[in-house]
Amino acid sequence: MLTQKLNDSNKKRSKHLLFSLVFLVLGFILAFSYRTLGISNVEDKIKTSTFVQEDEYRENLIRQKERNKELTDEIAAKQEKISTYEQSFSANEKDHAKLVEEAKDLRLLLGDVPANGQGVKITLKDAEYDPVEQNPNDYIVHESHVLRVVNELRIAGAQGLAINGQRITPYSYIKCTGPVITVDGRTYPAPFVIEAVGEMEVLSSALQLKGGVIDGLVRDNIIVTTEMIKDIHLSGLREDR
Repeated sequence: MLTQKLNDSNKKRSKHLLFSLVFLVLGFILAFSYRTLGISNVEDKIKTSTFVQEDEYRENLIRQKERNKELTDEIAAKQEKISTYEQSFSANEKDHAKLVEEAKDLRLLLGDVPANGQGVKITLKDAEYDPVEQNPNDYIVHESHVLRVVNELRIAGAQGLAINGQRITPYSYIKCTGPVITVDGRTYPAPFVIEAVGEMEVLSSALQLKGGVIDGLVRDNIIVTTEMIKDIHLSGLREDR
């Protein structure tokens, strides 16, 4: 009887021990599973967060590259526009300088402004003659002689011209009346002094070409003297009025 009780008691204890062991193992398994799942979830969350950040960084980088390209294109367009403006300004500046120079030359030719610089002075005198035996008209200076000299000087590049100190223009008229000539309504006696501002060597050479103006004047019995002068001053039309 006692032995049976002991056996029953041992059986119960064994059951309790077995149940405890089973529960312990189940608890361990559950705890391990929870921990594993928890870690896995955390890792998944970390990975997900990392991927999201990487995507954001990539998108931001793409947007920055696109914006940089837009700014680069805009800068290139601005630079091209600036270059166009600079070229246009440079061309306008050159054109302006050219127009100013042309206007200056035109004013000099028209006699509106004084002419100063190197040039030549040509003096035309009547030749000696015997009024009893010779025709005096063959030995005096006529308007045609003066005009030959003036026209040759203009062709040679004279910037300013004057006869006996009076500026002449492309519209001036010269008329001969006996031993005197009239220039734009003013009368001057011989000798007639023609002054021209310009490259003195060029002007002098143009007059002295073989068979040219001076040779023709000498054949017409005109006394001609030429001088190259480094500094000539010709008054403007408003100054000599």
